[in-house]
Amino acid sequence: MAVDFSNFKLFTCNSNITLAKEIADILGVELGKADVKKFSDGEISVSIWETVRGKDCYIIQSTNDPVNDNLMELLIMIDALKRASANSVTAVIPYYGYARQDRKAKSRDPITSKLVANMLVASGVDRVVTMDLHAAQIQGYFDIPVDHMIGQPLLTEYFREKNLEDLVIVSPDHGSVTRARNMAKPLNAPIAIIDKRRPEANKSVIMNVIGDVKGKNCVIVDDMIDTAGTICNAAQALMDLGAKAVYGGTTHAVLSGPAIERIANSAFKEVVLLNTIELPEEKKIDKFVTLSVGPIFAETIKRIHCKIAISDMFE
Repeated sequence: MAVDFSNFKLFTCNSNITLAKEIADILGVELGKADVKKFSDGEISVSIWETVRGKDCYIIQSTNDPVNDNLMELLIMIDALKRASANSVTAVIPYYGYARQDRKAKSRDPITSKLVANMLVASGVDRVVTMDLHAAQIQGYFDIPVDHMIGQPLLTEYFREKNLEDLVIVSPDHGSVTRARNMAKPLNAPIAIIDKRRPEANKSVIMNVIGDVKGKNCVIVDDMIDTAGTICNAAQALMDLGAKAVYGGTTHAVLSGPAIERIANSAFKEVVLLNTIELPEEKKIDKFVTLSVGPIFAETIKRIHCKIAISDMFE
């Protein structure tokens, strides 16, 4: 299908330039001319070097570490484009930071993912495109359209092609059971569930494993890996119960703190990551396999621009 990109501009901030360039290449367009830098005092400076008046503009930017800098880059670029009379601005946020702060877990907690949604809307953005939100109800925090992409089909197809025998899809906690079931169904595999408790943030204790994993190839699937404590503890628990091998699959490779060391020394045979967050060279280890979300986001942007249904992509 021929697409008219005469009224289209694709920009990127600094968080995932590699992915932005891939999306631009797939679409057959050039990235918009813009500089996103810092003043000497740390304030962010955005300069747009081409006209956007009347254009439909798209900004590629994940809000991962440094999350506050990346979020401010996005907000300031949205503001710059709106003030330059862009017809519309769509924020393509492959990884939506602060998504885990989606509710009041205890008294006097903020709901920061809602605050971020408010900030994006206040900046003037017209639409948000994201992938695998930690909590799907975050879509409802916006009073503008939100297109919620799913990275799981990429992971499912990867493990289908590996053709592993005696496959079991494992949920690392009760909150990820739906994700595990959705992956297990097309693979005709059973699921298992890790029963854990979390005594404090970024720490977990494995209590029990629900399901048969002895002699099985286990795939632990989650929306993100942060410090990797939960998923590495889960992998070891599965091996202790007689699993043949343990694989991991995740959309967002946050990989903070001791994550790389933990995974390198873990029971995992392989961990499959999607590139919603750019993986720096110092975090690349032999156990990692990276798949690209570029084609999904490129197709989504094209469909939005051409006013074609997006739901067909997942049917």
